[in-house]
Amino acid sequence: MSSGEPQPNDQSRRLLEDFSEVFQCRATHLALAPGRVNLIGEHTDYNDGFVLPMAIDRHLMMAAAPNQTNTFNFVSKAQKETTSAAINDFEPRPQEGWMAYPRGVLAGYAEKGLPLTGFDALIDSRIPLGAGLSSSAAIEVATALMAEAVGGFHLDPLERAQLCQAAEHRFAGVPCGIMDQFAVSCCLPKAALLLDCQTNAFESISLQSNDIAFLIIDSNVKHALAESGYAERRSQCRDAVERLGISSLRELDSLEGLEEKLRSEDTLRRRVRHVISENHRTQAAADAFQSQDWREAGRLMYESHESMRNDYEISCPELDFLVTSLKELPSRFGVFGARMTGGGFGGSIIALVRADAVQATMEWIEKAYRQAFPQSADAFIARPSGSARVEPVP
Repeated sequence: MSSGEPQPNDQSRRLLEDFSEVFQCRATHLALAPGRVNLIGEHTDYNDGFVLPMAIDRHLMMAAAPNQTNTFNFVSKAQKETTSAAINDFEPRPQEGWMAYPRGVLAGYAEKGLPLTGFDALIDSRIPLGAGLSSSAAIEVATALMAEAVGGFHLDPLERAQLCQAAEHRFAGVPCGIMDQFAVSCCLPKAALLLDCQTNAFESISLQSNDIAFLIIDSNVKHALAESGYAERRSQCRDAVERLGISSLRELDSLEGLEEKLRSEDTLRRRVRHVISENHRTQAAADAFQSQDWREAGRLMYESHESMRNDYEISCPELDFLVTSLKELPSRFGVFGARMTGGGFGGSIIALVRADAVQATMEWIEKAYRQAFPQSADAFIARPSGSARVEPVP
């Protein structure tokens, strides 16, 4: 069970002190980018559908200062690695690791002809890696904000999110939708974000309530989306679009006729069925959260997990165990609903739990998981946070 995260002020203070020790100068700017958890709406973003993410109160922080060179030097406290990129050297490098994300972002700004200025950066992240909580989007958006702050220019949040998404496509090899980068860039405190990925129109959905808590449980089954079935699922959706003669799965509002049109393609039919039903669930869940109908929101979360397990086939035994165990708990534990979150094939689940029962639920599920699997699960409460920002260091 999580013993409590350092507060952002403590994390930033330590990071600034470490920056001075590593680079022998003071940082001039500090960027803070949250992780995100998706309440519902999985694998719908690249199908022009609806998603309902919220930023969480676990952050990646980046301290930086201009270095009067044409080089960007990044040091990761967690990875204990130092790596660099030169302004004239922004080509993708296969198997590069985490540096692919900042390199891709900087390349995007260079291609736009924006005035990049070299800087030294020290990174400290409290977002669990491989847990499906968008640690990659956090480092992308933090790098983007830092490049803008040091270089003296500014993009609007949507353009910045699109640039970061393109970086992940080209440099990390992950054909992700816009959800992660948009959520990290645009979420508001104490709210989720209902995002229409076809139009990029969004609505804040209030989560201000002392009655409920969001519990994230990391299965510690680490996924790597570029090496998993993520790209395969996206390819299957493209195949379905071509076979159906439409521009995107968003055009399909019902399952009517789907059996006939994809009669010989059972896999594609199930993939499409997930996307259509998940879009409906996401919009209904947004209404339920807004009206504080926790039972309905939870019911939709359970349905979403079943669809991801059976139709989209992106779950795994560990995630299924966590969701099923919570669903079967007695009512005194106060679990309204749960589902896997993120790209799948490992990572985390998100549970909607009555606030006065969340501690007991955390303790119970961690114990049950330890008895069932060789690795432990890490459970923690996630609070809806605000979007990424950068600020000067006094």
